[in-house]
Amino acid sequence: MITVDQTRAPHHSLSSSNKDQMQIQMQEIDRTQAEMPRKGSNFINKLFLSLFYTHLVLITALVIFLTLRATLSSSHNHRFHPKQWCLVVLSSTALSGIMGFSYQALTGLNPSTAFKTTFWLSPLLTCAFGVLLVLIGTPASLAASIITLICSILQSLYACWANPRFKHAIKILTVSLAYYPPKVKPAIILSIVVSIVYSSLLMLGIGGATATGTKINLLFIFLILASLTWTTQIIKNTMQVMVSHVKYMQFACGIEVDFKTVAKITGRYSMGSICMGSILVPVITVIWGWARAVSLVSGDVDEFMFSCASCCSGAASRIVAYGNRWGFVHVGVYNKGIVRASMDTWEMFTRNGIEELVNCDLTSSFCFLCGVATGSVCGLVGGTWALFIHRSYATEVSIYVFLIGYFTNRVAMSWVQASVTAYYVAYAENPESQQFDNTIPAYLRELQRSQV
Repeated sequence: MITVDQTRAPHHSLSSSNKDQMQIQMQEIDRTQAEMPRKGSNFINKLFLSLFYTHLVLITALVIFLTLRATLSSSHNHRFHPKQWCLVVLSSTALSGIMGFSYQALTGLNPSTAFKTTFWLSPLLTCAFGVLLVLIGTPASLAASIITLICSILQSLYACWANPRFKHAIKILTVSLAYYPPKVKPAIILSIVVSIVYSSLLMLGIGGATATGTKINLLFIFLILASLTWTTQIIKNTMQVMVSHVKYMQFACGIEVDFKTVAKITGRYSMGSICMGSILVPVITVIWGWARAVSLVSGDVDEFMFSCASCCSGAASRIVAYGNRWGFVHVGVYNKGIVRASMDTWEMFTRNGIEELVNCDLTSSFCFLCGVATGSVCGLVGGTWALFIHRSYATEVSIYVFLIGYFTNRVAMSWVQASVTAYYVAYAENPESQQFDNTIPAYLRELQRSQV
């Protein structure tokens, strides 16, 4: 059972009815946590956890093999220079960690400035990265530059379209980040360091595969990048589960729980759900985002397109209930599986009429653009450096360090997203709680007026 320290409610004094509700809620949480050992033995969660550990061992062995092979053959290979590769890639990886920590610190200190700056700066940095890829001039870099420049334009259009919602998003962000849990900063630093170390290890393996350039090595590179994606997602979501657990208890019950105890509980009982959710949630999020984009673009101009958009939107609304980032709150607090947690949180949103409000939330877009901005800076630095040192692998370096910058920043910003998700979930469970101010009800009324 987690230990707690009673603290003051952040906004209002508590009435006796609210205290009774909180006591009932605490009893439910304690009862659920008492069942942790039984639920933690879930076969699917254990399967995904075992799969994750097995993949770590296999990827590490592959990286060691590729690195040793490249080192032994470097004297015969004039295309690849291990020292130059390591210098550029590892320096850019370190830069991603510095930027990630700085970004989350700025967001915590001044959410409004960080939010507005990101939405207008990210398209410019993405465009600059696209121009660099054009200057590199290889077929692969030109293809990547087209995608990058299109993404830059789309980001600009999205920022203009979302501008009316900035005020509410900043207010939610400010309220959610007002309470900074103790011991979270060391956990953030540790997660960034782990991401950097693991990314550096994988880049050594990719360098070894790049040295020979055979077709089988393309498969090795793909597997290494897949490992990078999954592992950083797990690091990010582990932080999200831990921080959202602490923040939820503060928002819902007005109490402060020990972060170290929460971390132990998460590591012991929730890692299987996190490993599974780190695959399921991104896939469903991409499908959901694509369906919403189709719905927005099609509008009601054409009857056929409108019917297709309605179908896509309906399907997306149903599928998102089975895997979403809000579910990670219940994964930590109630030790649920990610699917059940996602279904329960989404059902609460629907029941309390805030589903549309959640859909309009810009926090995930903000965190995504933070990652893109950091990735673009790392890509610009690493790509420009590689362009002057050894042009032949400037394309690969640019793309790889962009990905590292993106994922490292997402890990660094995980506590920000966790704070907002915990705020929404705690509100949905008890909208009448005096722990909350008028932020969400006011925006709900504004949304209802705009839809009339």
